[in-house]
Amino acid sequence: MASPVQAPPPVQRQGQRQRRSLAGPVVLILLGVVLLLATLGVLHPQPLLRFFGTYWPALIILWGVIKLVEYQQAQKEGTRPSGIGAGGVVLLIFLIVFGLSATQASRFNWDEIRDHIDLGDEEIQLFGHTYSYDDQLQQAFPAGAVLRIVNDRGAVNVTVSDDNQIRVLAHKRINADNQQEADKFNPGTKPQINISDNAVTVNANTQGAGDHSVTTDLDVSMPRKAPVVITSRRGDVSVLGRDGDVEISSQRGDVSTTDINGKVNLNLARGTARVSNVSSDVTVQGRADDVSLEDVKGSARLSGEFDTIKLSKIANAVSFKSARTDMEFSKLSGDLDMDSGDMRASDLMGPFRLLTRSKDVRVTGVNGDVRLENENGAVEIRMNKLGNMQVSNRNSDIQIYLPDKASFQVDAHSRGGEIESDFDALKIDNGDNQATASGAVGGGGPHLVINNEHGGIELRKGSSVAEVPSPPKPPHGPTPPKVPVPTEN
Repeated sequence: MASPVQAPPPVQRQGQRQRRSLAGPVVLILLGVVLLLATLGVLHPQPLLRFFGTYWPALIILWGVIKLVEYQQAQKEGTRPSGIGAGGVVLLIFLIVFGLSATQASRFNWDEIRDHIDLGDEEIQLFGHTYSYDDQLQQAFPAGAVLRIVNDRGAVNVTVSDDNQIRVLAHKRINADNQQEADKFNPGTKPQINISDNAVTVNANTQGAGDHSVTTDLDVSMPRKAPVVITSRRGDVSVLGRDGDVEISSQRGDVSTTDINGKVNLNLARGTARVSNVSSDVTVQGRADDVSLEDVKGSARLSGEFDTIKLSKIANAVSFKSARTDMEFSKLSGDLDMDSGDMRASDLMGPFRLLTRSKDVRVTGVNGDVRLENENGAVEIRMNKLGNMQVSNRNSDIQIYLPDKASFQVDAHSRGGEIESDFDALKIDNGDNQATASGAVGGGGPHLVINNEHGGIELRKGSSVAEVPSPPKPPHGPTPPKVPVPTEN
């Protein structure tokens, strides 16, 4: 039986070279033209990213079509078709990786991502350009009405008008690919004033441009007596001069209020708060970097997580509650400064209660009862007018300074530390691991109960902390001028 005869493979003609593939150069030329148009401003980055993120597989299809055509042409000419090659493999891998990355990036909400990144006061636009517009609104403000201001993105500044009108000056910034696109979004993002029942609402209206960022700063002047309620998602808020109550909810931005005769209520998520010259109560809750209250004629209530707290001249009760600290006292004539590791206060009126941990506590000029619990931090209390006292601490020392002529009773215990006293009437026993102090001074009076573990206890007379003036420094010759040294910002 005859075996089948196989046709010999096509013989490449002598001297004829294998053709190079055009697939790689064609794809690179297309990419280069697109990138050149983007750098020249003909194509804008944001729509280009979306287009490439959607249609990049078309480049691989084009590559395959060119390779198929080249293969068929080589078959007709009897030549060996070109392969993909190492360069082609690298280019394909780059296209796939870059294309998948562009697809994911085009699906991101960049405005939302920017909202969660602290970029400071200046807006940073990842794509497009910023175009500015100004608007003005004015109308009569109804007597007895409440003003509500809503602004998702932008600053809010409220001041007092000299008549019964409300005036709104809006400075708007629209992020768009070009002026024509920004002009198209401008009418739909104009601020609005609406009156319903007993409320006047000013809406910055920054959501009318879809996924394009709109930032509107509002300067609002209105009658002094009207209460104000402000809701801000991103932007600084300032309220100056108000007889009515002020309520501010801010997710991101610095808040400032001053010269307020009504109550102040702040609900914060991030930023700082500055409140001063308030004739009524102040409430601050939520989370913030820094909170400062000064010259408050009413009470001050703080609840939340704040990096630093500064209080000065609070006429009525002060309370603060967080995950680590629970504090209350009746009045603050001096100052209080608290952060994550320290608490300093002066001239406060009891009853004073502080439950905390991992803080160095130093309070001076205390009047009245004291209850203090701490651990992993030193405690120093300097009493002005003595009341009952309960102090507990762990892993650090306790120092208590008492008026020289005060009358009191002491019951002190220390485990792992010693007890020292400037009052001879007290009976002190410093054992190997336990130390006790007991007795009455000046015929007895307020009861001082002091306990410490792994730390000492000191009971000192107030006169022992009198500062000794430092000796004068010897005179010295003039200081030679310093050579300016450049610094890094």
